[in-house]
Amino acid sequence: MSSQALLERLGLQPFRPRPPWWGPDLQTLRDTLRPDVLPQRESTPIEFPLGPSSQGEGGSLLAWLDPPAPEAPGGRPRALVLLLHGLGGSSQAEGVRRLGWCLNRAGFAVLRLNMRGAGEGRALASGTYAARCSTDLAPALGRARELAVDGPLLAVGLSLGGTVLLNAVLDGVAQLEGLALVSSPLDLAHCSATISSPRNRLYERWLLERLRQQTLNDGPRPDEVLVERLRRLNSIRGFDSLITAPRWGYASVDAYYRQASPLPRLLQPEPGQPPLPPTLVVQALDDPWVPAAGALALGPPLEVVLSPGGGHNGFHAPGGCWSDQLVLRWLGERLSAAG
Repeated sequence: MSSQALLERLGLQPFRPRPPWWGPDLQTLRDTLRPDVLPQRESTPIEFPLGPSSQGEGGSLLAWLDPPAPEAPGGRPRALVLLLHGLGGSSQAEGVRRLGWCLNRAGFAVLRLNMRGAGEGRALASGTYAARCSTDLAPALGRARELAVDGPLLAVGLSLGGTVLLNAVLDGVAQLEGLALVSSPLDLAHCSATISSPRNRLYERWLLERLRQQTLNDGPRPDEVLVERLRRLNSIRGFDSLITAPRWGYASVDAYYRQASPLPRLLQPEPGQPPLPPTLVVQALDDPWVPAAGALALGPPLEVVLSPGGGHNGFHAPGGCWSDQLVLRWLGERLSAAG
């Protein structure tokens, strides 16, 4: 099904930018330059134990459970939606909170999960997350299924969060009734090379500084040799080579990029690979961080919306965030299809 046909099915017009956020860079930066004013919620903190990994045992992940808004239609939540942030982000990221509020107003309960070492959960676990950290997420995903009670469990990943969730499904640790990915890398090597291109140098410095600080805030603090090596890093690939790949047991950064990229397993499923739930992939063709080639290579049973504009996790349109509305309508359709 074409992007246009899918949008028509959902009753949504194609994306068009809201002034003055023209072009991919302003779309990408809008949440940083002018964040929305969102209501304060009475969220419930929940800690989930971490599964065993190459980074050791122990520790936990912090999540925030947001109930449906008081004005939402109906009584009990329509479903539970797990939201996962992107690289260098957290459950408090602007895009995560805004999408969560959009879903809350429509009657969904939302679980905003921090990955290992992210946000307010930094003190609860040492180490860092990766694009394929399914063992970390397995206990949280199992508990989320229990929190959904008898209702559906859905998930949405923004940027790298979508990659992580997709890998969790392919690894068999996530049983979902629907999964949506927005601006998510499918080919890590291609994405890393794109972020390191000259036109993205400022972006890369900004991302790298966030990752560097997250690592330095680890407990116990890294030794002085590692601190100096962190200080000298000048690329995301360098960070993944120094920190991500070895901490997650990969022989090299190339091995990490190859084995943690979900695209090969989508194009040629491995023996015994679990079937995908209904899955939506939203990708802007002008995304300055994530190349659209991965999404362009996909086909059924995945549903793919390719937008000419929108930047990276931007999609700021007249009336609000277009991708938030797209995800909301698609998730609602999943509930209707399930009866």
